[in-house]
Amino acid sequence: MADSYTQLHIQFVFAVKYRKAMIHSVWKDRLHQYITGIFQHNGHKMLQINSMPDHIHILVGLRPHQAISALIQNVKTESSKWIKRQDFGCPFFTWQEGYGAFSYSKSHVPRVIRYIQNQEEHHKKKTFLQEYVQFLKAFEIAYKDEYIFQDLI
Repeated sequence: MADSYTQLHIQFVFAVKYRKAMIHSVWKDRLHQYITGIFQHNGHKMLQINSMPDHIHILVGLRPHQAISALIQNVKTESSKWIKRQDFGCPFFTWQEGYGAFSYSKSHVPRVIRYIQNQEEHHKKKTFLQEYVQFLKAFEIAYKDEYIFQDLI
């Protein structure tokens, strides 16, 4: 049987529902570990993860055996349940619908890792929404402003 060879580097970006600042610095490292475990359990390689209070960036080496949509649904569902069970004071925590998935060549991986590691510095200069729109434009992804993320009603 022939082998399959792939090299897929994907950065996932998604937000807390309504972009609320609910990811607290006290427990965010534990959240990162939990999410890393989900990716590893599904056979993918975690390259970098970091979050801000209202969103998360995840760079993985993706194995092609699983649909991206199924993987992210699993990550969001299981991590939301985990946060609620931990009694972090977030009984209504949930992730926003949707996500961004951006692919990179191997040569870009070190730069993306540094970018994710330095989220705090980036967000001194721009909001998450500004950052996300910049990603969409850089990757030439058509979008409508009203569908990017829901605001608190």
